[in-house]
Amino acid sequence: MATPFLGLRTLIYHVKDLKEATAWYKGILGIEPYFDTPYYVGFNVGGYELGLHPDEKGLTTGDNAGVYWGVENVNETYQALLTAGATEWEEPSDVGGGIIVAAVKDPWGNVFGVIYNPHFTL
Repeated sequence: MATPFLGLRTLIYHVKDLKEATAWYKGILGIEPYFDTPYYVGFNVGGYELGLHPDEKGLTTGDNAGVYWGVENVNETYQALLTAGATEWEEPSDVGGGIIVAAVKDPWGNVFGVIYNPHFTL
């Protein structure tokens, strides 16, 4: 039986201040959102969507999900995220096979991971 899943499409972070979060993510991603409304902002990051949603009703900020965005240089990106106001969560480390990962928490408490994986292709 074939899987009905087509792959990652969208990751949504819930944020208290949509305007502030939009500006922060524009700065770290280096791109403008393709969808920008008062109720949702969407960025196209290499063909995948990073969404910002201002509704936090019933949510508990947590760190129980790990999403890692592909980058060419984990150390440089990690430092840039910290400089932009993120806080340390997972320092850069080689997890084997040349795969390097790191993660920070954005100013709203969401875990934002980065990964360099020389074996991954789309």
